[in-house]
Amino acid sequence: MGEQKVSILKDKNEMHRFMRHLLKDVQALKYMLENDWFEKGVTRIGAEQEMVLVDDKTYKPAPIAMEALAKMTEYPWVETELAKFNLETNLEPRVFEGKCLSEMEKENRNNLKKIEETLESLDANLLLTGILPTLRKFDLELHNLTPMKRYDALMKAITEQLIGNSYELRLMGIDELLVKHDSPLLEACNTSFQVHLQVAPNEFVKMYNIAQALAAPIMAIAANSPVVFGKRLWHETRIALFQQSVDTRTTHKHMRERSPRVTFGSGWLQESVLEIYKEDIARFRVLIAGDIEEDSLEMIQKGETPKLRALQVHNSTVYRWNRPCFGISPNGQPHLRIENRVLPAGPTVIDEFANAAFWLGCMVGMAEEVEDIREVMSWEDARDNFGKAARFGIDSKFTWFNDEKITACDLVLKHLLPLARKGLKSKKVDTKDINKYLSIIEARAKNHMNGARWTLRAFTQLKKQVSTDEAVSVLTACMLKNQREGKPVHTWELPKLSDLKEYRPAKLKVEEFMVTDLFTVRKEDIIEFVAEMMDWRKTRYLPVEDTKGKLIGLITSRMLLKEFTKKQKLKDDKSVTVEDVMVHDPIIINHDANIIEAMNLMKKHQIGCLPVVHDDELVGIITEKDFLGIAGRLIERLEES
Repeated sequence: MGEQKVSILKDKNEMHRFMRHLLKDVQALKYMLENDWFEKGVTRIGAEQEMVLVDDKTYKPAPIAMEALAKMTEYPWVETELAKFNLETNLEPRVFEGKCLSEMEKENRNNLKKIEETLESLDANLLLTGILPTLRKFDLELHNLTPMKRYDALMKAITEQLIGNSYELRLMGIDELLVKHDSPLLEACNTSFQVHLQVAPNEFVKMYNIAQALAAPIMAIAANSPVVFGKRLWHETRIALFQQSVDTRTTHKHMRERSPRVTFGSGWLQESVLEIYKEDIARFRVLIAGDIEEDSLEMIQKGETPKLRALQVHNSTVYRWNRPCFGISPNGQPHLRIENRVLPAGPTVIDEFANAAFWLGCMVGMAEEVEDIREVMSWEDARDNFGKAARFGIDSKFTWFNDEKITACDLVLKHLLPLARKGLKSKKVDTKDINKYLSIIEARAKNHMNGARWTLRAFTQLKKQVSTDEAVSVLTACMLKNQREGKPVHTWELPKLSDLKEYRPAKLKVEEFMVTDLFTVRKEDIIEFVAEMMDWRKTRYLPVEDTKGKLIGLITSRMLLKEFTKKQKLKDDKSVTVEDVMVHDPIIINHDANIIEAMNLMKKHQIGCLPVVHDDELVGIITEKDFLGIAGRLIERLEES
């Protein structure tokens, strides 16, 4: 959870003051490292659980986090997240030994149960998923920003750094997403399960580099975020979505390089954790300031451990997928942790802890087996593997040690699972826990099935039967059902339409319902071409647009029939164009109207088609066929109930 006592930088004096604190914190950290202040002889683990809140009838995001928190004031472990439809919990740090994993899993289940009980009174549920399938673009507008000083300051500060005019998402998987957005709140699409491992300072370089190498295979086997806004994209779309959602860069004619604040890094760590902090301070502008009173160097002189709050505030605004963390242990000594941010939330609690056990075991096991990972693997291969894992997940093929080419599943089964088992045993983790969690990873690899692959198969099947909105609703309902049953994802059956007990489309917005894969014509096209296109595409309506995508008319099969009949009677061979027969001012509807308005408009004007516009640009179309499909499914559901 980020530092909440922060503010946007108001003037140069405040900037200068914060920078001085930041530089002092770096000096203080350097002193503590050189003079052996850090805790020794103990390794702790911890985790943070993010979740999304969904309406229990529509399965859409439920922006009720503040109302829920008001009912949970006795639970200090639950906190806000960026959006009003997200919450986060902190799990108690534990010594990495014995039943630490199963005890932490039990704590997490108990926490989630208490939150679920609170959400019942608010007609909502919680879901553990990397990206909620039913999220819509307008859910990420600033009215859903959690009303807290930190988040408001962060949004404003990031936007002030924006070089272009908007944030852009550009992603291609099975489908393609190309869309602009006006705020960094797109980041709130993502929910994760962040795992922390305490690392001794003298081992930090070695362990951090191992974490970088492991990021790709760990993500591949755990991927769970393939569907965004009804589009099938990367297996772990969180990776690109997070980077692009806060990416203030834009394209230029020159070749200057600028790094995004969400980053894998720029190379292996060489000497010390200080390299990361120094690079991030040098590379990324300070966004927000903390209300800092401590002078870290004065505290060092007094023999007191400073909290390094300026450094922690800045560190919280640079999003490395393996992030270094500074903390103070209960005994008052400082410690360092590596925070693994690549793991998505869900699909179930047991899946999350299988992922955590696998990563933690691999970290320790590899450290025992490989002295310096830089000698067996290039950083470029680690970075390339990371990109492959984000795109292709469990279907990836990696370049591993000594240039070995190996699939994700074979790497897990042949190399990493034995390492993980060895690492967990060396920490004296309970044997039953080791078998319980690692058997889930093994089964995923053998069955070639994780959350992302299940979701892609399920959504593709559903899309062939129902509209996109109903498909994501069924998918989300099935995910929630399986989550409650606690079955690991590799055992899940594909969803059935009956998994969604009730479908309520009346409150849908036009943009959720409209067809966006449009075939259009131009005013200069001949009507013979239009007739053939209608026949090829089995449609009765074609919008007419200009070269800029602006709607200028509508042509229907009825108009064509009338014109062809006229030509036949008159035996007229004169060429007729779309402009000669089209409706020049068609009835239109805005993208953010709801479908009841659309139905009433079509009924009032006795028309079977509505072009959808946004800022005068044609963005979609609705026809009576679309309404017929919804009506048919509603009747079927009534018959089934």
